[in-house]
Amino acid sequence: MSRLPPPSADALAQSERLLGLLHSEIAASGGWIPFSRYMELALYAPGLGYYSGGARKFGPGGDFITAPELTPLFGQALASQVEQIMRASAMQVIEVGAGTGLLAADLLLELAHRDALPEQYGILELSAELRERQFDTLSSRVPQLAGRVHWLDTLPDACSGAVIANEVLDVMPVHLVVVRQHSLFERGVALGEDGRLCWADLPAAGAVRTAAEQLTLPVPQTGEYVTEVNLAGQAWVASWADRLQKGAMLLIDYGYPQAEYYLPSRSSGTLMCYYRHHAHADPFLWPGLNDITEFVDFTAVAEAAHEAGLDVLGYTSQAQFLFNCGVLDCLARRGPEGSADYVRAARAVQRLTTPQEMGELFKVLALGRGVDITLQGFARGDRLHTL
Repeated sequence: MSRLPPPSADALAQSERLLGLLHSEIAASGGWIPFSRYMELALYAPGLGYYSGGARKFGPGGDFITAPELTPLFGQALASQVEQIMRASAMQVIEVGAGTGLLAADLLLELAHRDALPEQYGILELSAELRERQFDTLSSRVPQLAGRVHWLDTLPDACSGAVIANEVLDVMPVHLVVVRQHSLFERGVALGEDGRLCWADLPAAGAVRTAAEQLTLPVPQTGEYVTEVNLAGQAWVASWADRLQKGAMLLIDYGYPQAEYYLPSRSSGTLMCYYRHHAHADPFLWPGLNDITEFVDFTAVAEAAHEAGLDVLGYTSQAQFLFNCGVLDCLARRGPEGSADYVRAARAVQRLTTPQEMGELFKVLALGRGVDITLQGFARGDRLHTL
């Protein structure tokens, strides 16, 4: 880890406070907590977790860059699909986990250009620090439209229209499952003899065991096979079935269908950490200062939604989705092809759509109710992506 830039003294102090909380939690739980609980505290512990502790997360000065930070063309293309969903249901939008607020600003501007502004734009955001950044972004970039935006503390009791979740499922706490010599374990977190956080495995039980047994997990001849089960993500998607009256959800994230997720070659799972644009694999390093993510099992998400009563309306790569939504038309509006602005925008579109970058790694899953039209983002050109 020597290549990682060192945290500031204040950041290290915050991490130490979270570490104290983790020690107390482990002790109170008999010396072991599931990794899902560790991940929940590391990311969301009030005032200390990565998403609730005030550290800058997005953009060049943060730990990673999302599609809206790359270019407004992402939001402009997405607006085409959002408009279609709203006109088939209700002129309402809810964005879950809106980051810096850039996507909301880009969507509102493009929807205004299309004469398709939502009556209300709700942002479901639990982080007070991010709410403040979102408010500042919207106030500075779209002051004439910011009044349409309101913030939600919890999922609404009922809603219709378009729901957007860009890179949300990948940061939901996951359980770690280990297959070893035909036995099934759950990997959790304990304290070693030196008092440091360490891995510890217990026989898998309950919902984790049931979920793992429903998968076709490889059984290694030697060693072990480690993977993730995202029960929280599945429950979260299913919870929308009780709330979405008419409309569609667009889930955009990196992941695979089940047939690709649990390959023998992926024996260490997909868990990854990010710190100041550096990727690493140690979730115990500086708790609260690193993002911890996993790839999404889109098959499990779709099945959970379907069982809860939602329709699966489409699944494709981000590249195909953006092409279908007219991202190249949005690019053409940037002006002469040789201009500096056009070239910068074209490079960003290339990063969003090429298979070697985000185009194939990211997928788009649409779930809904009462929408009986073919969604534009899934209408053409894809025979490769199945759940």
